[in-house]
Amino acid sequence: MSDSEINARPAETATGAHELIKKRPRDYARANLTDYDVFARKFSWADARALLDGLSGGGLNIAYEAVDRHVAAGRGDKLALRWIGRDDRIQDFSYADLAKATSRFACVLETLGVAKGDCVFSLLGRVPELYIAALGTLKHGSVFSPLFSAFGPEPIKSRMTIGSAKVLVTSEALYRRKVEPWLKELSCLQHILLTECSGSPPPGAIDLKAALAKASDDFATVRTSGEDMALVHFTSGTTGKPKGAVHVHEAVVAHNITGRLALDLHADDIFWCTADPGWVTGTSYGIISPLTNGATLIVDQAEFEAARWYRILREQRVDVWYTAPTAIRMLMKTGTELAKCYQLPHLRFMASVGEPLNAEAVLWGVDAFGMPFHDNWWQTETGGIMIANFAAMDVKPGSMGKPLPGITAGIVERTPAGEVKELTQPMAMGELALRPGWPSMMRAYLNEDERYRKCFAGGWYLTGDLAMRDHDGYYWFVGRADDVIKSAGHLIGPFEVESALMEHPAVAEVGVIGIPDETAGEIVKAFVALKNGVEPNEALRKELLGHARKRLGPAIAPKEIIFRENLPKTRSGKIMRRLLKARELGLPEGDISTLESEER
Repeated sequence: MSDSEINARPAETATGAHELIKKRPRDYARANLTDYDVFARKFSWADARALLDGLSGGGLNIAYEAVDRHVAAGRGDKLALRWIGRDDRIQDFSYADLAKATSRFACVLETLGVAKGDCVFSLLGRVPELYIAALGTLKHGSVFSPLFSAFGPEPIKSRMTIGSAKVLVTSEALYRRKVEPWLKELSCLQHILLTECSGSPPPGAIDLKAALAKASDDFATVRTSGEDMALVHFTSGTTGKPKGAVHVHEAVVAHNITGRLALDLHADDIFWCTADPGWVTGTSYGIISPLTNGATLIVDQAEFEAARWYRILREQRVDVWYTAPTAIRMLMKTGTELAKCYQLPHLRFMASVGEPLNAEAVLWGVDAFGMPFHDNWWQTETGGIMIANFAAMDVKPGSMGKPLPGITAGIVERTPAGEVKELTQPMAMGELALRPGWPSMMRAYLNEDERYRKCFAGGWYLTGDLAMRDHDGYYWFVGRADDVIKSAGHLIGPFEVESALMEHPAVAEVGVIGIPDETAGEIVKAFVALKNGVEPNEALRKELLGHARKRLGPAIAPKEIIFRENLPKTRSGKIMRRLLKARELGLPEGDISTLESEER
């Protein structure tokens, strides 16, 4: 385990002074990227594509790059995936095992008459069949779309309707509870493949285990081009129906190289991405990226439990760990002492994604593990990591880092005439924008051409996120464009206020919104969840108000603080500010299908 130094001099940050985490050469001696500026100047996407094999005779297929090419190169015996059940039972898959299992699944699809380009949905927890179905579908040339097993019937039906689902892979229990009641309403669905059948499958369904047992393990990967549709990931808007972001097989170029650069993945690494594949991170970096890089992937079926997570890191000798801010904050709640009970000599790199990582959480990583968490930024629409803190780069706590080589980022503002103007002065607040053209960029929103076109203007992809770039080229998240609070002429980013409150030792989580005010237009209201063992009271509320005023000044600090036991979050860990605001103001809640952790 590394022992990164914290430089004594403060670093300029978007939310004030925090200590710079200065990397030493020995911290990144094995890093794939050791000199950011040099690598970025020389980088080309053509060179990144050349790291992959491609299909014999031309074409590109994600499953082939993730699995079969390793077998063809004589690396079939290498451990590809280790699955850990809730009961600690372990099931191992070598690359050769995965190649055979995914071929059987592809053969099942072929036998059923599923065509290239047809959409196969999964509704499963983190079980081996999910990973086999994902890769087997891609090998078959069909399109894979994962759904969270926690979704209720309506979100499942709406997404499968938008995606014109031909096949659903799910468990018997999930099928009977969440699909069977409305099945007749979805005429496009032709085949239901069930895992964990208790007996004879329900009418019209197929026992997947029995079907796989009969299928051949010899299947030639269907020839797909880089621009053939491969994945559909659904993302929720603030209103209206969910958006189906389309990604193509060419995305594997970005999945592979960003894993090497942003996560510092090596072929001999043991890698644990804690994300569920129902979230884009759990597919891009919980399946594709580590396997294309030849690493060993750890999958844990169980939900979060701090001691279990530390035990997995230790017993599985995890080298690279990719998790979410919500999980990090829950670990922080349990205290540094618990973390230090576990010796983790193999752990080399820790990264986080899902929402901005507060500076305090980055610094807690140094205290608890001897190294920082490296925050990075991307979206369902970008398909892969776009901005990151790299292994060889000094960390400014609270910053999301610098753009990946091959990615051109900028800060822009939209003019009244509908044009886009780039803002070049340091720390100017504007919309984060990317120049299109990277391989994992979404190619469409399913059946919504106009909604897709609105994402682009003036030669930029407009992310909808507000950010700033400092004089060193580090990017700082401010908030979603529709989350920004306008108070007495000030533009206030909720993340700035949340970060300041997070610095208080009693605070575990914060969500900040603007509420109407006759004089100021809006005032800042904060919803605060406290750490375990801390009791909410009026004295603490006043103390937090004073802390925020001292840290931020009276113009930006919250005027109101409300204590909550828990804040509403998506499964990916994002605090749902829009839901807090809707409930506060009595407005429609919009799409809450991704709500995982309810407010209380």
